[in-house]
Amino acid sequence: MQQEIELLSDERFESADARPTRDDLAHSEPAEDVMDAYSRAVITAAERVSPSVVYIEVHQPVRSRRGNAPRTPREARGSGSGFIFTPDGFILTNSHVVHGATKIEVTVSDGHKHQADLIGDDPDTDLAVIRINAPNLVPAHLGEAQKIRVGQLVVAIGNPYGFQYSVTAGVVSALGRSLRAQSGRLMDDVIQTDAALNPGNSGGPLVNSRGEVIGVNTAMILPAQGISFATSIDTAKFVASRLIRDGKVSRSYIGLAGQNVPLPRRIVRYYELAVESGIFVVSFEGNSPARNAGLREGDIIVGFDDQTTAGIDDLHKLLSEDRIGHKSPLVVIRGTEKLSFDVVPEESLKGPSN
Repeated sequence: MQQEIELLSDERFESADARPTRDDLAHSEPAEDVMDAYSRAVITAAERVSPSVVYIEVHQPVRSRRGNAPRTPREARGSGSGFIFTPDGFILTNSHVVHGATKIEVTVSDGHKHQADLIGDDPDTDLAVIRINAPNLVPAHLGEAQKIRVGQLVVAIGNPYGFQYSVTAGVVSALGRSLRAQSGRLMDDVIQTDAALNPGNSGGPLVNSRGEVIGVNTAMILPAQGISFATSIDTAKFVASRLIRDGKVSRSYIGLAGQNVPLPRRIVRYYELAVESGIFVVSFEGNSPARNAGLREGDIIVGFDDQTTAGIDDLHKLLSEDRIGHKSPLVVIRGTEKLSFDVVPEESLKGPSN
């Protein structure tokens, strides 16, 4: 390759007195400046946030059955990343990294290892908060999701496959993506980036060129390359505050199982509905708020609390903490009738029920 470049250079300058011209210098210098500026931005971001990045090792129980022998408890080990966001040792990471762990160990940037306590985790947003008791911790600076722009430089730092404090860089590929959490709920306002992420990067920070955390790295699409996702830092701030305060994120539920179905065109036209699909009620949980309000199997939900619901994801978004205990109108199609019921959502004590 070097010989080929030299030959091309020789041919280029053969009729130009073998000397670089003013135009040649003008074209070469800006390219070097751009590369230097890019390198400086990545280096600055990495140096600012690296002291806050931690390596997380977890022990999780695994049960196995061999023949007719009773189940014997075993432990599996896993690892991930996280970052300190308060001086007193609170750490943000992914729920799937620490959920169900019996033991959590955190290695900080100076190499010291500490036992960590799980403060709380929220599988619906794949976020968790753990805490260590250690001196001289350096918290990361948290940015603002509203200031993120498509195309801006981002840097990801984490521990892929156990290679600690690995730095990758890329750009914000898209904003406002939706991603399905392991719990089944849809995560909104997810950041898409082409910064390389691998197993072990989970929970690490995604930062801008100023070293401010703008997202929590959470997922990638395999076997695709350059398609990775991070939970918005605004979502992380809200969830972290609830986990620190209550140990959980409260959400409401109305106690039913349903599936998305299209509505008959004549029903949509007759009632001038704003949606062309709804939620077909399949079954109810015991003491379901929806059943107590008068809903039946076979009803199709098309609205909740004066908002349209074209599908289950729409209803999940509306079943927030502030609706717990508050009477809300639920609009359904029953046969050819449009009916409204007043339902009082209760606090969800388990997974993402509707």
